[in-house]
Amino acid sequence: MEKYLHKIHYYETDRMGVTHHSNYIRIMEEARVDFLDKIGWGYAKLEAMGIMSPVLGVHGQYKESTTFDDTIEVTVKVAEFKGIKFAIEYNMINVANGHTVFTGRSEHCFLDKNMKPLRLAKEFPEFYEAMSSLVQGS
Repeated sequence: MEKYLHKIHYYETDRMGVTHHSNYIRIMEEARVDFLDKIGWGYAKLEAMGIMSPVLGVHGQYKESTTFDDTIEVTVKVAEFKGIKFAIEYNMINVANGHTVFTGRSEHCFLDKNMKPLRLAKEFPEFYEAMSSLVQGS
């Protein structure tokens, strides 16, 4: 599991002074991009290899509000990997009080530049092995 820190900016808050709900999806993406960079398989590298990874679904549950200047620690882990599809889970904690503020999950697939599914085990075995090793419990 990797951790990513995000400080809430003023523009991310709404009229009520709390972080607008849509920003948690953006924070998930920031954390996912950071996670892939940290494990050596960043989006720039994957796309240079011809691997695209579109989002198939996003789910989240809001637990507690955050406000301007709060820092959120995001824990990222690969929850599932099935060769063509994978899922990442996110847990966001307010650093100041240790409370969980959001939990989420995103599902993705791997496509080539022509938007056709990739069989990573056959076409990119090194990346396949790296992803397989990240699934919790393997």
